[in-house]
Amino acid sequence: MKVIICGAGQVGYNIARYLAVENNDITVIDQRPDLIRKISDGLDVKAVLGYASHPNVLEQAGVSDADMVIAVTAADEVNMVACQVAHSLFAVPTKIARVRNQSYLQPIWANLFSRENMPIDVIISPEIEVARAVTRRLRVPGAIDIIPLVEGKVQVLGVRCSEDTPVVHTPLRQLTQLFPDLQIVIVGIVRDDKPMVPSPDDQMLPGDEIYFVCSRDHMDRALSAFGHEEQETRRVLIFGGGNIGLFLAQQLENEHPEISAKVIEQDKERAEFVAKTLNRTIVLNGDVLDPEILDEASIGNVETVVAITDDDEVNILSSLLAKRAGASRAIALLNKTTYNALVSPLGVDVVVNPRAITVSNILQHVRRGRIHAVHSLHEGFGEMIEADALETSSIVGKPLRDVKLPHGVIIGAVVRGEEVISPRGGTVVKGGDRVVLFAAKEAVKKVEKMFSVRLEYF
Repeated sequence: MKVIICGAGQVGYNIARYLAVENNDITVIDQRPDLIRKISDGLDVKAVLGYASHPNVLEQAGVSDADMVIAVTAADEVNMVACQVAHSLFAVPTKIARVRNQSYLQPIWANLFSRENMPIDVIISPEIEVARAVTRRLRVPGAIDIIPLVEGKVQVLGVRCSEDTPVVHTPLRQLTQLFPDLQIVIVGIVRDDKPMVPSPDDQMLPGDEIYFVCSRDHMDRALSAFGHEEQETRRVLIFGGGNIGLFLAQQLENEHPEISAKVIEQDKERAEFVAKTLNRTIVLNGDVLDPEILDEASIGNVETVVAITDDDEVNILSSLLAKRAGASRAIALLNKTTYNALVSPLGVDVVVNPRAITVSNILQHVRRGRIHAVHSLHEGFGEMIEADALETSSIVGKPLRDVKLPHGVIIGAVVRGEEVISPRGGTVVKGGDRVVLFAAKEAVKKVEKMFSVRLEYF
């Protein structure tokens, strides 16, 4: 498959990295020489220096026979024009664009991106996706990550272990014996910031981050087994009234009226705009690092603070100040992955990475055929894949213990109609089942052979 990626920033680089390892023909365009040099040195892709919206630059990149254009430059207008040029001049079949300015995304202008006007097949809005990811974490306080699959019937949860976690120091093969009603499948362990695919003999240790798959109906029981029985959040304090903070507050107002929210925004004009836009959310104008503002916001009575300003350092420091002042839980948005290993020991409970969320969202639209959803886990460690099993698939018709799964592949759940099956050795997958599986990055290509229709982009 031939893909043109417009933009060599963090999102563009990671999309290129994902697709290049699967032997796709990838070309990246950017007008910054340093980014082009970085991507040329780090990845096996073609790199073109220039403006992605210029027809001659796209032609130089080989767009005339490309299957897809993914436009993720820093400028919305460049992304949109690049897709328009790719469609009008070069008839590229699929165009994906990242659009951040919400003026373009208002429902009243929905016809803008129609095939007759600006034919972009998929619009990605990172701010909206991040707000949704934060909302999911608010609904499940014990989780550091949560990914709903198969219309929400299956949940992929990330949790952090401590000395008090009931299941630590237990070999995975013994979990079902010691906890017979615990219907989960552990698909990943992150230890000292290094991810690994677990074997049946591995144990979970204090400090580990565990990713597991379970049905929605068994989620509370699973969290309890990991020592998490926290009550759902009812009082939230949002640090930052930018697009993400505004979307999050709007989502809480519209979909979760039981949650009371306050927003602190430093810019006076922005704070006034947010206050006028929201209906029942209290908006305070001030510095999130100012103890007096935190006191005014009744920080001691807040269950969860969500630090989503545009400054990573401010998000970390404000989260720690809030925890020290009495907040029960802190969620911080971090763009720089270099801080990830530091913030948890300091007391930040959950880290949200906009780049990882955006990459997962783009992959979900890139993958096609029998794949319904794709989500990246822990900085490219692997992918959670939701796919249909066909009658001719090699995974169908025999007990899973007899299926030769590629190394790094773990089946997490099988959904048959409304029934969610936690797979065991004797489980038999049937044609038409929806299968949720984890594939380490080096195993993604091998997963294709498990199904009669290749799990590929087209």
